[in-house]
Order: sequence, then C-alpha cells, then structure tokens
Amino acid sequence: MPEPIPEPSPELSPEPLPDLLTVKETAAYLRIPQPTVYYLLQRGELPAVQIGKRWRIKRRLLDRDILRTDKDSPAPLVLAVDDDPGLQRVFREFLSRSGFGQVVVGSGAEAIEENRRQNFDLVFLDLHLPDMGGDQVYAALREQSPELPIVIITGYPDSEPLNRILELGPVLVLRKPLEIEQLLRTVHLLGHRSKP
Repeated sequence: MPEPIPEPSPELSPEPLPDLLTVKETAAYLRIPQPTVYYLLQRGELPAVQIGKRWRIKRRLLDRDILRTDKDSPAPLVLAVDDDPGLQRVFREFLSRSGFGQVVVGSGAEAIEENRRQNFDLVFLDLHLPDMGGDQVYAALREQSPELPIVIITGYPDSEPLNRILELGPVLVLRKPLEIEQLLRTVHLLGHRSKP
C-alpha cells in the first residue's frame, strides 16, 4: 500500500496578505506615508473599520475601489496654485499626461476667482504666494466650496500659515520638492483616476 503524501508544512506555505491591514501595512501596500493614510481615514476615503482605538483597512476593498482604474469616469478638473514657473510646468505636464483638466495660476486672487467661476475636483495650493498667504486662500476656497479636497504643497512644513490651516482640521500636505509619482498617488487616492 503506497504511503500517503504528507501535507505541506505550514511554515513553508506562503503567508497570504491579511484582509484587514494596519495603518502601517496600508502605507506600505499603497506606497504612501503613514500620515497620508491617517488623513484619508479621517476624510472617509479609505474602506476601514475602527476596532477599539485602532484602524483596520480592508485590503480587498482597497484593491477593488482604490487601486482599480475606471476608464469611463469623466476627467477631473484640477486647480494648481503656485507662483514658481518651474513647478507650474511640472503641474501642467503631469496633469496633461494624466488626462486631467487643469487650471494653473500663480496667485491667491486668481485661485479664488477661478474657483468662483468653475467647479474643481481637487486643488494643489502652495502656502507662499505673492499677493496673500496660503492660509487666507485656503479659508476662501473652503468658504466657497466646503467639500473641495485641497492639498497643501510647501517647502516650509513648520510655517505659521500651515499651523493656522491645521487648526481648521486635518489636511494633506506634500513637501517640496514634488515628484510626479507623489502627485499621481495623491490624485489617485483622493478618488480621481488618470487615463491608462
């Protein structure tokens, strides 16, 4: 009588990814900083449950809803506010290549006026503008469009304008110098899809 084939040893079997990820595991899975995960959790942008005081993010729903591509969704309209011509070029190139509608301006007054004229899906806002503080622009945009996602971009993460914005609630902050991959991840995680 032939001997039965032994079951594979459990320690040799590959470890499947858990369906409920910690914040740290989610940051590694999505390749984004942990503070960004917390920000997205506070905005309700990630499929998560709170167990006690700890968040657990549902990996299957991340795969289905966050990391999927949706070819039929309309292109979002993005407002980029920065007075640096080099960074304006980066935004134009990135947004154009990604298939997003775009308006790129260099002052706070232009940003407020553009937001009054049309509905944006996302704003990238520099804190240091030639005509007014980024915190003033932030407050004006929030008053016009309370649900509008605004991403702060700055080379000065410890500045007073940023502290004043943070007093109003959680905000996503990207530190300069910006990278294209960082911008793409940000718009993707905030619910907008680039063209394949």
